[in-house]
Amino acid sequence: MRLCKNNVFLGFSVVLAVASLFYSAAMAEEDFSVDIYKPDKACNGTTLFPDNHIKGKPRVVEVDMQGNIVWEYVLPHNLRPYTNPGFDVESLSNGNFVLELPRKGIYEIDRNGNVLWTYLDGKVSHDVDRLANGNTLLVFGNEDGLEDAQVKEVDPSGKIVWSWHAKDHFYKEPYKDIYHQGWTHTNAASRMSNGNTLISLRNFHFIVEVDPQGAVVRKIGEGILQHQHDPEVLASGNILIANHGRPQGAIEVDPQTDEIVWQFDVPDPSAWPIRDANRLANGNTLITATTKILEVTPQGEIVWQMSLKGISFERREGPARGFYKATRISQ
Repeated sequence: MRLCKNNVFLGFSVVLAVASLFYSAAMAEEDFSVDIYKPDKACNGTTLFPDNHIKGKPRVVEVDMQGNIVWEYVLPHNLRPYTNPGFDVESLSNGNFVLELPRKGIYEIDRNGNVLWTYLDGKVSHDVDRLANGNTLLVFGNEDGLEDAQVKEVDPSGKIVWSWHAKDHFYKEPYKDIYHQGWTHTNAASRMSNGNTLISLRNFHFIVEVDPQGAVVRKIGEGILQHQHDPEVLASGNILIANHGRPQGAIEVDPQTDEIVWQFDVPDPSAWPIRDANRLANGNTLITATTKILEVTPQGEIVWQMSLKGISFERREGPARGFYKATRISQ
């Protein structure tokens, strides 16, 4: 995933497709409010994220630093039921986007809204990554069972070339009888530079690193994480994690010691849950909560914050509404 780095893509200044718009001038969104913006400290660019705050109108949105929409893709009617849990989007180096629609599949689209590639599988949820080899890494955790593969890697033809089953390692006490929206409710996977795969097992409250043969190399964060989301390996080797519990926000963990070396608690409890944390090129951290996307410095200063203006959700509906993940892309 490219976070606040140079990003070249094709642009269009006309209406594109029925469900996709790329504006020649930024369009104001009445529900978005940039409450804080310190240009000299923020990682400037555009911010890409799935937006589900308008019931019945899920979309992918790209905004400028003022919160104006520069591009959006409104899901067509036949895909709108497939956004919960974990409606994910990733920008690709070729200018396209790959979408993960839970209980439906994976879609690659261009800025015209044209569908260029699909992998249809009702057992997908939460997270998708396009790998350097052109394959796609995807997760299944919502209502997963013992016999399910929690992570799959598929090639461009749709062939499964690698998979990982939690049952091969965790069908034992104290994990085998856990159940909350699935057995593991796996919510993220990413391929590490050493060829191993980092996997977030939400219901077990820890992350695992597994090797290409599927063996668990180590568990990370057991005893300190709670319903964690979207772990990211940093250049230092530490892991940045969005945590639902305490602290509610972003935490950076040394995987060798399980020590929390940095954290930022999102101050607004109504923004729960926290779903994403990404380290930006300038050292700041972009954090996504249900009603806020904020950028904070290593010292904890908020230097950019976009909020849903006057909108909050009941705790029971928060996980299905609002923002989910966000990526900062420099121009």
